[in-house]
Amino acid sequence: MSKTLVTIAITLLLIILKVISVIYMCKDNGEFESEKKEILERRNYLVDKLVTTPQEILNMMPASIGTQFQGEWALYSCSMLSASLVNISKLYPETKSENIKHIDSLINIVMSTEIRHYDTMRWREDPLTSLDGDKSHVSYISHLAWMICGYKEIGGESKHDALLTDLCEAMNRRLEASKGFNLPTYPGEAIYVPDMLVAIVALDMYADMNNGKYKPTVEKWIEKAQTDWIDNETGLLVSFLNNDGCQIEDSPVKGSYSALNCYYLSLIDEAFAKSQYEKTKSLFWKGGILPGLKEYWDKSCSFGMDIDAGPILFELSPSGTAFFVGSATFFDDKSTRNKLLRTAETTGHTIKWGEKRHYLLANIALVGESIMLAMRTNAKWN
Repeated sequence: MSKTLVTIAITLLLIILKVISVIYMCKDNGEFESEKKEILERRNYLVDKLVTTPQEILNMMPASIGTQFQGEWALYSCSMLSASLVNISKLYPETKSENIKHIDSLINIVMSTEIRHYDTMRWREDPLTSLDGDKSHVSYISHLAWMICGYKEIGGESKHDALLTDLCEAMNRRLEASKGFNLPTYPGEAIYVPDMLVAIVALDMYADMNNGKYKPTVEKWIEKAQTDWIDNETGLLVSFLNNDGCQIEDSPVKGSYSALNCYYLSLIDEAFAKSQYEKTKSLFWKGGILPGLKEYWDKSCSFGMDIDAGPILFELSPSGTAFFVGSATFFDDKSTRNKLLRTAETTGHTIKWGEKRHYLLANIALVGESIMLAMRTNAKWN
């Protein structure tokens, strides 16, 4: 047999084995009860990796992306695991007490000087010691506030209440004082709408727990989003705004940002979220062997690299595809959700060891594992 035929035979065998592996790993997808074992094993893996020291978490973030993004990815890894633990506590109530302890640990990690260094570096002041000031710090403090709200939502103690009150007061005050009712993630940069939405989510959760305090802020932001910040071509919430709260001419509407916007909106305004979900799907969905979300709706990009989307392969946005699982789960779009989970398995490849499992890609980007678990457990609770 020629070397060419041997190569073809080996390639076909590997493809067949991969197909069998994907089918086997995805066989229980579709219902939370049948997915329970997998969800808990993925939780176990992430807890083992992330409930550790702040510096160890930073060390797990790729050095090649630089200090700022290492800090961001560490923050996101912790906040998305926290969101997962809140979801899992509702799906499987018997896990609640241990999940509360893990979220408490994650909150303390995020409060550490090591994790908040990236934000301190960009704003040239510490986000937690300057809460009475007027600089934004919106990304860091909104994620921390969101985590504390989740902790409280599932029965956490009052130990973080004073900090939560200060965080939400600072966000609300800075929002009301801003020119465009938005806050920048970093000085001198555009408004990143998904980052702003975390603040709105946190304020909305705080309002639900505190007799509606800051609810007018949430309602005002959502109203302006639907009237002032919708892209004319796509009908989608824009990805970027300038510091005056105005749309930026020729600014792209990205698949990764749109999918993340849909997820956060599902936590605040179901009708708005559903409309955005359907529009996003109509513009960015890519079917075929590897279904998922494209990063660009108006141009072709077979291969590329984006710090937010990740490595674009065959037009697919890894981040957009992962984030879209959150809305597909929330709106019980089982067909779309199952396709997305199958794509995640095909490209990510699950490793299982004992009572833990994770995608092989978690060795490169642990934040992706945290995101996927938060998205696949984003069920509608009422």
